[in-house]
Amino acid sequence: MIASAPASVTAILLAGARPIPDPLAVAAGVPVKPLAPVAGEPMINRPARALLDHPAIGQLIVLTQRADAFAADPATAWLGAHPRVRFERGGAGIASSLLALMEAGDLPFPLLLTTADHVLLDRAMLDQFIAEATGADIAVAMVERATLLARYPQSRRTWLKFRDGGWSGANIFWFGSQKARPVIALWQEVEQDRKKGWKILSALGALLRISTLRGGMARVGRLFGLVARLVAMAQPEACIDADKQADVDLIEAILAGR
Repeated sequence: MIASAPASVTAILLAGARPIPDPLAVAAGVPVKPLAPVAGEPMINRPARALLDHPAIGQLIVLTQRADAFAADPATAWLGAHPRVRFERGGAGIASSLLALMEAGDLPFPLLLTTADHVLLDRAMLDQFIAEATGADIAVAMVERATLLARYPQSRRTWLKFRDGGWSGANIFWFGSQKARPVIALWQEVEQDRKKGWKILSALGALLRISTLRGGMARVGRLFGLVARLVAMAQPEACIDADKQADVDLIEAILAGR
């Protein structure tokens, strides 16, 4: 049974810079990838509008090291002026930044986290994800291989193989309560000490692969004493992000056809 959607969800939009120059940013001559144009405007604008237009979203936090770059660009200056948007400086990693915001007591739950390159994010995706994630302590959106290839056979993804098929991440995450902190702390450990962190994740991955992805996530959740849930996205576009030029070309073709 799906729980009733919360009255207000805090959205976090990741708009940081990689340690090394991003090819899309370099090609576009912009300081950070989220400012690279897709379909005639900076890629961050479309997911930001989709989040702000959704009735369940309260405030939108843009997590970045370069708030100045967004303020300086006329096409994204509207974000800084929006009453429901605030910028927070990203730290050494995503998990450490989230934990710092939680410790400051300025991060109302539940949280929906997504990325600035999720250009195709729309109302239908958010409707499904929020409805199915509500009631979980942590939820992850993914797209099954057959769902994507049925419509976009030319799209190349990295597939995680489980008993119930191959799955690709959709870059939408849910943290429903403070109970998600141990998982975020594990994420932080991977960011800070990849060798140690990946050993832990490999053990969890082995546990996942012996069952279906949905069942495996529930089992891992129980190990942490929380409710973990897979949201199998109905729209194949949910796992198409603007990671490389071929993705941008596909996204622009999809947007042109809408």
